[in-house]
Order: sequence, then structure tokens, then C-alpha cells
Amino acid sequence: MRIAIPSQVFTLDNGLRLIVHEDASTPIASVNIWYGVGSRDERPGRTGLAHLFEHLMFEGSSNVPTGEFDRLLEQAGGINNGSTTADRTNYWETVPANAVELALFLEADRMGGLLDALSADRFEAQRDVVMNERREHYENRPYGQAHERILGALYPPDHPYHWPVIGFMSDIAAITLDDAVDFCRRFYVPCNASIAVAGDVDTAAIIEQANRHFGAIPAGRPPERAPAPAITMTSDTRMVLHDTVHLPRLYMAWHSPPAFAAGDAEMDAVASVLAAGKASRLYDSLVRAGRAIAVTAYQHGGRLTSSFEVVITARPESDLDALEETVRGELGAITRDGITNAERDRVCNGMATAFVDELQCVGGFGGRADRLNLYASHLGEPDSAQRDLDRYQRMRPDDVRDAAARHLDETHAVVLHVVPASGSAA
Repeated sequence: MRIAIPSQVFTLDNGLRLIVHEDASTPIASVNIWYGVGSRDERPGRTGLAHLFEHLMFEGSSNVPTGEFDRLLEQAGGINNGSTTADRTNYWETVPANAVELALFLEADRMGGLLDALSADRFEAQRDVVMNERREHYENRPYGQAHERILGALYPPDHPYHWPVIGFMSDIAAITLDDAVDFCRRFYVPCNASIAVAGDVDTAAIIEQANRHFGAIPAGRPPERAPAPAITMTSDTRMVLHDTVHLPRLYMAWHSPPAFAAGDAEMDAVASVLAAGKASRLYDSLVRAGRAIAVTAYQHGGRLTSSFEVVITARPESDLDALEETVRGELGAITRDGITNAERDRVCNGMATAFVDELQCVGGFGGRADRLNLYASHLGEPDSAQRDLDRYQRMRPDDVRDAAARHLDETHAVVLHVVPASGSAA
């Protein structure tokens, strides 16, 4: 299988990178912008600022009053969304091809004119929205605090992955309008952004429109970042969280290679062999055996480093220590014997299927425009889909064994037991 997303790359005078991919097979187009900023660019005491700023980006700009961004896009037949991670913030619009300039105008107006419309009332309203979002997804959701506990144990307090993307509640409450203004001026600048335009478009026209709408925005300065501190774990970290849940749950997490680094794809394969579908090892030994309700495992890729995590939702009568022994036993079998050729083929076929499925779309999360920005950001070359897929296609069972031994067997883990608090059991 050969996969390509042919594109041309241009750099505007102010440093904004423009990537254009033409595909006239359907009359739609996507504008996808990545800013090189995420929660890793915050500091203790002001966590949550990157995610809060994503909300503020929808609150109006110089020429687009509050509410008009969505209304104009919907009137043109388009949709839009955005997201924040530890490493980047993105925004995208998928529109009929004849409305692509509207999407470019809207993104340019908020890149260059957001601060003109940002009032104290709008800032405080969105800060309240984010605080309620945190209550809903962390404080008041079953198992909602588990991920935060794991991050806090995996990374020291001065590491930029120590806190969740949404931030800590007290920090969100402490963010000021001046903090948001300074954040915008530092990170929401052309030299820290990349725009991918994909679909039924003409490259020459897109270049002209991008220059017209974005060209006058001052370049800004590339963000300066101190190196992340070293991570050292000399033993396993074990924690228990009493939560308002009915079923106990086991979390296990290890440090693993950064996204696209050596070993990253192999750790994806370990996760798939362990817990992807009913043919996986943990499904067979835990779910089919009646000891657990659900099993998941994943390689959570980051730019600085990654984490490999296993999550087991147990049956009420199951012992989490015994489930942990089973997980470690399955991992030991992989680090000792590797995976089978059939498992390797299943992983490769599954990855190829996922690639084809996602790349059928020009827009949205994981579509072609998003992939172009992903590859440009991590690999320096937007058309790297085949390079990405090749990591899995050339993988050997022994490669998976060696990566598992290096990153799971020879390192220490964070182990979290979430158990029903008194009175919450079924």
C-alpha cells in the first residue's frame, strides 16, 4: 500500500507556513491551523491558560462580533472545531469549496484582531465556562481525577507534562485578563503557526488569499522554551484513589518514547496486542475469563516524551492486585518471546485500515489537512503519511519484544487503584 498527500509548502514574509493540498474529487475544502502552543507552555500557578485561550478564540475579533464566527460558517454550509493538547492548539473549518476564503478570513481576523475585541466580561465568562468544564469532567465524573493523579506521579512538578491540559482549578481561577493578553502576544503569532488548506482549491488562489488576509499581521518572535527537566523514577509509584464509582479500576503507566521516535510505533503495537479488540491477550485473559468488564491500552504520544498506559475496569469481586499480576504476566511474555507473526500482521493491517479511513476526509480531526500539519510539525515534511505507515509495515516481532523490554520491563511504573468510596458500591 502506498499513501501520499501531495502538497506544496510556502512561507509568507511574516513567517506563517502555508501548506496546500489539491483534491478536486469532491467540492469541499478544509482550513486547518496549528499554533505551536499547548499546556506545556504554561507555568505552575497558571496552568489551564492554553485551553482557556482556545475558548477565547471563539469570542469575537476585530471584524467578527461574538457569535458571528459560527453563524457565518454555518450560513455558508461549513462546520468548525478546535482542540488543545500539551504540545499544540488547532482550529479547523470544513466548508464548501467556494467558501474557503471565508474560513481564511475568519482565522486571520482572530489571529491578528482577537485582542481588539477581548473584554474583561468575555474573558471572565469563558473562564467560568472552563471551570465548569473541569467540574464536569474531573471533579464530578467517575474516575475523572485518575489521569491527573497519573500525570502528577509520572512527571515532577517542574516538568511541563505534570499538569492536565485543562489545568488545576485554583490556577484557572487565578488567570487574569493580562495573562491572556500576554499569552496571545507570545504564541498566537504568524511565525508560530502553520495553515494547511486541503480539498477542491487552486494553489495560486490560496497563496493570494493567504497573503491578503494574513500578510499584514506582524510576525512576532519564535517562543523560547527552557529544556524539560530530566525524569527519574527509582521505584514503582503506587497510589489508591477512593472515588464515587461502582467498579474498581486499575491504571498502570510507564514512560515511553516520544511521538515518531524510535520505539514509538512498537509501543503502539504492544498496546494493540494487549487490548485492541476481542483477539487481544488481555481481553482473553481478563474479560473473556470473567475477571474484568473492559480493557484498554495505548501509547499516548507527546513531543517531549510519551506514556504507555493500561486501564482495566474490574468486576466488583475482582482483586486489583491479581489483575495487575496478569497484566505483568502478559507483558513478561511479550518481553520474553515477542509477539507472533499473526499478531504483527493484525497490527499492521489495523493501522493501514485506520490510515485509509481517516484520510478519506480532507477536514476534521485526523483528516488530510490535520495530518499535513501533524507531519510538518513533528517530521518537517507534510507529505509523510507513507513514512508514518512504513514504521508499522517494516516492524518485526523481535522489534516489539525489544521495545517492550526497554520501556516496560526495565523501567518503573505508576500504578493507581481506583476503588469505590464508602457507600458508593453497588
